[in-house]
Amino acid sequence: MTQALAPLKPAPRRHDREILALAVPAFGALVAEPLFVMADSAIVGHLGTPQLAGLGIAAALLTTAVSVFVFLAYATTAAVSRRVGAGDLRAAIRQGMDGIWLALLIGAAVVAVLLPAAPWLVSLFGASDTVAPYAVTYLRISALGIPAMLMVLAATGVIRGLQDTRTPLYVAIGGFALNAGLNGALVYGAGFGIAGSAWGTVIAQCAMAGAYLFVVVRGARRHGASLRPDLAGIRACAQAGVPLLVRTLSLRAVLMIATAVAARLGDADIAAHQILLSLWSLLAFALDAIAIAGQAIIGRYLGAGDTEGAKAVCRRMVQWGIASGIVLGALVVAARPLFIPLFTGDPVVEDALLPALLVVAVSQPVCGIVFVLDGVLMGAGDGRYLAWAMLLTLAVFTPAALLVPALGGGLTTLWWAMTLMMLVRMATLQLRARSGRWLVAGATR
Repeated sequence: MTQALAPLKPAPRRHDREILALAVPAFGALVAEPLFVMADSAIVGHLGTPQLAGLGIAAALLTTAVSVFVFLAYATTAAVSRRVGAGDLRAAIRQGMDGIWLALLIGAAVVAVLLPAAPWLVSLFGASDTVAPYAVTYLRISALGIPAMLMVLAATGVIRGLQDTRTPLYVAIGGFALNAGLNGALVYGAGFGIAGSAWGTVIAQCAMAGAYLFVVVRGARRHGASLRPDLAGIRACAQAGVPLLVRTLSLRAVLMIATAVAARLGDADIAAHQILLSLWSLLAFALDAIAIAGQAIIGRYLGAGDTEGAKAVCRRMVQWGIASGIVLGALVVAARPLFIPLFTGDPVVEDALLPALLVVAVSQPVCGIVFVLDGVLMGAGDGRYLAWAMLLTLAVFTPAALLVPALGGGLTTLWWAMTLMMLVRMATLQLRARSGRWLVAGATR
């Protein structure tokens, strides 16, 4: 377990070492997570088109069910890192255990809803009679692993709060390898078909949760922290997570509205839009790694009472975000002849994709600032402001996006609306960062 650090005002070079030490492993862990679905898709795809389509529907539902509770990681990172900065590792781990218990309770509730509702949820996607049984089978079995998935989120937040992003990287790599091996063995070796893929994922997620619990329990015993559920602590974690839940749901609404508008533009446009979303998500992983470093570092500085150090590292991370965005944007432009053929050979889709791709490239420096400041304010425990800011962003984006088809705009116009959304987020986050109201020192906010 990482020891508490005394308040420091390090030079930019020291900031860089801090940021890189946390961001690089965090990026590896972030990239490893979507590989679960990719591995499942590659293995199940050889069973047949109906099975792959069923997996696609079930995976979309599972991803949504889990991603809306990502606050379990974010809020826990902020709370634990503050305690670390204050030099109280026992309280830090105790705070982390409250988050893990909350994850277990939420996971049990989600399973109780998903199991009976699986056929109805699948029908909402308009699945055919051939595809629906496979989707329901995969969804019901995989739902059993949701408590483990949410515990992984919370435990990841604990470890990150303790200034350790390498352990999540190792666990993610091990989980991916185990998932891929089990999928191959159960789908083909045991002949379980798509059910084997689901069981492989459940087992891998449970193994990841077990690995995290081993690390956390070992730390708790070392520092004399209680492992028992504390209702007051669990309730406090839930209250801290509500604003971040609102923020996440608002962001998901933005993405859903954008996809719905793209679908109205035509088949080629929605196909190109999905390619762009895949690229945008990949770029977000790189930028989110800096944000994760921000959550851990800012919480630690504020917990130590070093507000000047927090401001200094915030400025440095913003510089990293801008620089990373410029580099990623340039890579998108340079790699477009290689990137586009990987996804489509349809000239109509390519024509719709190319100008919108340039918009994505141009917007990356803005995205870099947004992701970094988002992480900084999360690390400061400023979730309530983040919730209101994201609701304002949704209110601005929604009419702008809905006007795109009404005014005869195309996919490129829609992605300019997405850029507007990021500009609004950047403005609201910069206003907060410059105000200094997020600089609340102490072991708790």
